[in-house]
Amino acid sequence: MTESPDAQASKTEAAEAPSQSTPEPAAEAVTEEAAPAAEAPVEEAPAAEEAPAEEPAEAPVAEAAAPAEEPAPEEPASVEEPAAEAPKAPKAPRAPKPKAPKPGAFKAPSPAAVAKQTTHTVVAVPVAAEVPEERFEEALAHGLVEDGKAFVIVAEERVEVGPAADDEALKPYAHAFFELEAAVERFHARLASAELSPKDIDESIATIEAVLTPPSVVGDLDTLVERYAAVKSEAEETRTRIHEERRVAREAAIASREEIVATAEALAAKPEDKVHWKNDTATLRGLLDQWKEAQRSGARIPKDVERALWTRFTHARSAFEKARKHHFAELDRSNADVATRKEDLVARAEALAQTTDWDHGARGFRDLMNDWRNAGRGRRSVDDALWKRFQAAQDSFFEARRGAADAEDEALSGNVEAKEAAVAEAEALLPVKDLAAAKQALRPIQDRFEAAGRVPRADIARLSKRMAAVEKAVRDAEDAEWNSRNPELEARASGAAAQLHSAITALEDEIAEAKAAGKNTKKLEESLAARQAWLKQIEGLA
Repeated sequence: MTESPDAQASKTEAAEAPSQSTPEPAAEAVTEEAAPAAEAPVEEAPAAEEAPAEEPAEAPVAEAAAPAEEPAPEEPASVEEPAAEAPKAPKAPRAPKPKAPKPGAFKAPSPAAVAKQTTHTVVAVPVAAEVPEERFEEALAHGLVEDGKAFVIVAEERVEVGPAADDEALKPYAHAFFELEAAVERFHARLASAELSPKDIDESIATIEAVLTPPSVVGDLDTLVERYAAVKSEAEETRTRIHEERRVAREAAIASREEIVATAEALAAKPEDKVHWKNDTATLRGLLDQWKEAQRSGARIPKDVERALWTRFTHARSAFEKARKHHFAELDRSNADVATRKEDLVARAEALAQTTDWDHGARGFRDLMNDWRNAGRGRRSVDDALWKRFQAAQDSFFEARRGAADAEDEALSGNVEAKEAAVAEAEALLPVKDLAAAKQALRPIQDRFEAAGRVPRADIARLSKRMAAVEKAVRDAEDAEWNSRNPELEARASGAAAQLHSAITALEDEIAEAKAAGKNTKKLEESLAARQAWLKQIEGLA
């Protein structure tokens, strides 16, 4: 029994349905529930991964268009027509041609509407099984059967589409026409609502054109071709836009990777004394994380470019790591040398802390401290531990010295009174009026001052300073007396006075002559004033 057109459509849809492993439905798959919004977008793999396997090509519409070999269906007598009249079918009155949807009829929803949904918006498209009977008849009006062949009228010309026994055999061709029409509209809807790749667009165009050229369907091909031309133009614009967006994204991704590599190379090229090992190591690890993130979520870049950049990045990281290991190896050796030197200083300090030769011990600790400063800096934990030992030995010595000095001061405190009395007796000699008597009285006072012995450290400077002041006053008085009776000094003063008298007389004569001649006498007068001042001083000494 002949299958109904709906049953034929179901078989055709099953033949066109893609396999479950395909990540995206084929562009021309025909199912009543098919909707572009439910199609999963094809995501680009990270740059570091292998390119995904080629997606299976979409099911060709041409296969669906080919009618199945089956006996002509039985129809009521009122419907049957003589076979001889079949070629006259094109001359029958035609219903108005159905108007194809205008380009852009399936517009993408607004961004706000898309944001409220988890998938693409469902856009209604024609389904061949749901074509009204009157449209089906209109499509049949564009075909005819002649000499066992089916023809379609395209631009007033007959084009053979396949074998056909009679007019009833045109129905599968008409059904294939609506399948093709639905495929065109689904393709247009996917352009607006799905994320198609240029490959998807090219395959869809190739699949549709395989059915259109040469045609293998019966229907209003003039209108369908016009509609398909508009959809194809929009698809090519979309493909160009996607190519440009990918080119820009690829260039940005390459620039981002280049920046990562350049930063790593700059770190690796730093002089060792300029490297901050902790911060720069953290920066380099962050650059590696950025590279991995770019692989996972960034645009794919050409393999050869990525490989070259990765090679540079790896070399920079290796050079930095090699320098870091060398630096810390040298640092470990330096730290070990510093620790050895400071261990020796600590041992010497601990031995010196036991001495009771306070002067020798103080000089020794001063020298050890200078050696410690020149020993360099080592590992902080080791340095701190050694410094605590060194400081403990030093503190121990100076605490012992302070204790001994305090005990000594206490023992010497009894001598302060005798020294105080000697100093007071010496200060009673001031001011010096009789130099000889003062000198004679000061000598026994000085002897008693020395005989009083040592005093505590706090009193030494005070008492010594007071006694020294008395001794200086006596010496000054003695010097003044000697100078006032010094014959040699008097002779020198007399000789100088005579010379100045002679010079003054000569200058006075010269000034008088200059004034008589009307000359300037300023310099001569200044010289005269200076010599008169000198003479006055000399005469005062005399």
